[in-house]
Amino acid sequence: MQNKGLIKLFALLFGLVSIYQLSYTFITNKVENEAKTFAETSIPATEDDYLSEREALEAKYLDSIGDQSILGFTNYNEAKKRELNKGLDLKGGINVTLQISVKDILKGLANNTKNPVFNKALADADAASKNSDDTYLELFFEAFDNIKGDTKLASPDIFYTRGLEGEINANMTDDEAKQVIRRKIDESIESAFEVLRERIDGFGVTQPNIQREGNSGRILVELPGARDITRAQSLLSSTAQLEFWETYQPNNQQLQQFFFQANDALKSLVDTEEQEPEIKEESEIDSLLSDVSQDSLDLATQRNPLFEKFQIGAPSYAVGVVAVKDTAEVGSYLRMKEIRRLLPPELQFVKFLWERPSEDSEVVELYALKSNREGVPRISGDVVSDARADFDMGGKPAVSMSMNTKGAKEWEKLTGDAYNNQTGIAIVLDNKVYTAPGVSSGPISGGNSEITGNFTVNETKDIANVLRAGKLPASAEIIQSEIVGPSLGQEAIDSGFMSFLIAMAIVLVWMVFYYGKAGIFADIALLLNILLIFGVLTSLGAVLTLPGIAGIVLTIGMSVDANVLIFERIKEELAKGKGKGQAVSDGFNNALSSILDANITTGLTAIILFVFGSGPIKGFATTLLIGIVTSLFTAIFITRLLVDWYIGGKNRRLDFSTPLTKNLFKNMNINFLQKRKIAYVISLILVGVGIFSLATTGLQQGVDFIGGRTYQIRFEKPVSPSEIASELNTVFGSGTQVKTYGEDNQIKVTTPYKVDVEGIEVDNEIQEKLFTSLQKYLPDGMTQANFITGGGEDALGILQSIKVGPTIADDIKKNAFLAIIGSLAVVFLYILVRFRRWQFSLGAVAAVFHDVMIVLGIFSLLGTVMPFNMEIDQAFIAAILTVIGYSLNDTVVVFDRIREIIGEKGWKAGENINLALNSTLSRTLNTSLTTLVVLLAIFTFGGESLRGFMFAMIIGIIVGTYSSLFIATPVMYDTLKKQITSPIKVKAKDKGKEKKAKATA
Repeated sequence: MQNKGLIKLFALLFGLVSIYQLSYTFITNKVENEAKTFAETSIPATEDDYLSEREALEAKYLDSIGDQSILGFTNYNEAKKRELNKGLDLKGGINVTLQISVKDILKGLANNTKNPVFNKALADADAASKNSDDTYLELFFEAFDNIKGDTKLASPDIFYTRGLEGEINANMTDDEAKQVIRRKIDESIESAFEVLRERIDGFGVTQPNIQREGNSGRILVELPGARDITRAQSLLSSTAQLEFWETYQPNNQQLQQFFFQANDALKSLVDTEEQEPEIKEESEIDSLLSDVSQDSLDLATQRNPLFEKFQIGAPSYAVGVVAVKDTAEVGSYLRMKEIRRLLPPELQFVKFLWERPSEDSEVVELYALKSNREGVPRISGDVVSDARADFDMGGKPAVSMSMNTKGAKEWEKLTGDAYNNQTGIAIVLDNKVYTAPGVSSGPISGGNSEITGNFTVNETKDIANVLRAGKLPASAEIIQSEIVGPSLGQEAIDSGFMSFLIAMAIVLVWMVFYYGKAGIFADIALLLNILLIFGVLTSLGAVLTLPGIAGIVLTIGMSVDANVLIFERIKEELAKGKGKGQAVSDGFNNALSSILDANITTGLTAIILFVFGSGPIKGFATTLLIGIVTSLFTAIFITRLLVDWYIGGKNRRLDFSTPLTKNLFKNMNINFLQKRKIAYVISLILVGVGIFSLATTGLQQGVDFIGGRTYQIRFEKPVSPSEIASELNTVFGSGTQVKTYGEDNQIKVTTPYKVDVEGIEVDNEIQEKLFTSLQKYLPDGMTQANFITGGGEDALGILQSIKVGPTIADDIKKNAFLAIIGSLAVVFLYILVRFRRWQFSLGAVAAVFHDVMIVLGIFSLLGTVMPFNMEIDQAFIAAILTVIGYSLNDTVVVFDRIREIIGEKGWKAGENINLALNSTLSRTLNTSLTTLVVLLAIFTFGGESLRGFMFAMIIGIIVGTYSSLFIATPVMYDTLKKQITSPIKVKAKDKGKEKKAKATA
């Protein structure tokens, strides 16, 4: 091997750089462990109530030593930025996909026009978007074109507005206007992206990730390590629509008269007579409101739909009080057209808004705000120039704001009106009244104001953060989310690390057992390979996930495969009587073609997986791609350096085998082609049974493909899934599934309940219902907050939750299909180019199709039988594509040997094909068994979330090994045997020199 010095230098530098990059991870782990120890020794570690205090103390410790020098070249803050990124499944946190409402942007561009054609087109686009892969904007254009008649997009009452003046004019055609609108939509989405980026930067998590997903209006946000999930969700979905309104006086006679009239009108509008009063234990607030409605209004003899829920009057500038649980019902009453008609002319545009209640409040105040026909506030949030977390005069957390010149003038005018009218000023954020102070000393100049309320310090930080970043140009709904508790992340790290160590130990021992001293060299190259993989991951800022660890462990098997190919070819050269130096040289050269072909086919499937996958699946593909490159480098160059060094010494013997394995698979003479018809029958039966099961039983599709919400919940004691399913089906309706997930004290709940309704409110509603329904199975005293976050040292409650909206589920399903079809097409073309005959491609694709159908059939047949999760999700698709890659890897190695032997000796009625198959049998079984043992280690010790994924790969390895011998090669032979009289261009190597050869019949 030439340039050994250069390779040694490169390997040394590569290794040192990897160690340097990983040193930051070791430093941060050491410092964080010290912080955790400090917090636990300062505050009792056994009391769950002190968990948040310990976390705060831990954070304070890290903040205090963040800039202190460590080892003279870094500090904790710097190291934290450069450590190995861990995914949500290893670190905990939140991953969401936000959908920016293109509909809202369109309405804003059209100045909220009432044009019937425009609004009908929006409605039609809404309906079409449920069953279409096109973007909302294109669906709107299509709907508009279908119904427009003589109406143009550039009409004065649509897009030829003041806001688009200079960009759209009345003479524009629809096609010209569409180009402008597309650009404005893209600018608005980019604006939303930047607003969210600024908010996230102020949130306080390390290594956040935010990226746009094409032109769909979707934005992916990952916050690894985020523990306050509710706070993170609110920060991301809040539009930060800040408004300042003047309130009506609470004792306004016209308002009070309106409420009385509304109550009377509701008696006939709401069907209360047919329903018997529900007998239930009254809470203190229910009793209070009931007493007020009966005593003050003297209405004890009849039902009062409004006043049974609503109490007139409040100690502030609010007009009434309602129990929190009744706000939805009272709000629906006040929005009814029949009720709004009762408002006097002076109040016809009044705007009713609820206050933002404190966390432990049972009641909420209702405010009546002075509005106009357009519903525009006196001052909006775009006048805020700065906002900061502060404290009010009483020392309570508050938000201080400064306004620009325009805002300061409007603020002075608004405060003057409020002073003169003796009304309050409601400060509204996202349609919630945060505070409504009065003005006691005349107009306020300068544009400085303050938002007060029952805030925590974190809440004031977040409010100030979103106000500084600005409002979103449209609403942002969370259409997909994954939330992983930190305790589950630590368990994943422990189980993943355990499976990794066991797999490594097995492979290292096996290589020494089978190849003796040569196996030690392969092990050294393998360990360097692992170091380089982690070093490259850290250098690139890539994210390590649990499937990523699986990808690294699979890379171990591939690295072993390359060394096995090399060592087996060296053994063949030694058997021909060549000297050690020449045998090693020829063995490496002859194995190179097979190694490259096998790794390129696997790499192609990994690229397809990276392109079409998302989240953890991208992590799997990333580590697999990096592993392929590093495996090639270490197997081809590092192993060669070590072997050359050893045999270059005097009196050193290197046999590439041990006494126990020396004669294994030697002189094998199995007639594979003769047995192909039996194999065809067996495979047809297996594939036929699988297809029948798929057609009748189908597959258990996960929420990735059908949409819905799933929760992984852990209890203190074993529970009955069927019993819990029965209870939850009465709460969420039919369709809710409950399964044991791993241990018998852990379940997985999947529900389609309100799957097509977006918003944090729905998520909170479901979590509340889960807590209420499951409370009797939880420890006494466990709060809803701890249940939702998997709180406590014992990590009980919801450990992980996933939500996938129906629209994004369709996209995931489509991408999965494209990934599989794409990988088959790409590999077919590669093999066609590499082997010059379509029959080779057909054999390979037939084997892959055979393997995939058997794996799918087994999952269909055993889906409800196996004691672990066998749902079809993105991880399963990753497993299928990996099976495709492995099957092709195996098949290409066999085909490569067939091409070589046929090129040297000709076809001879298939005898030499059997010779080629027998000559690769040692490599095939050795690699397959090694990889299988590795996968079994992950299956056993890698955690529940990986078991279905690993089971698919284990089945795939078994059938892939079988199909490369009994399906791929026989199919190739049967379709080619009529043409074997024509020559095949091949390359054969003899004594390291290439020569051309022709295959003859």
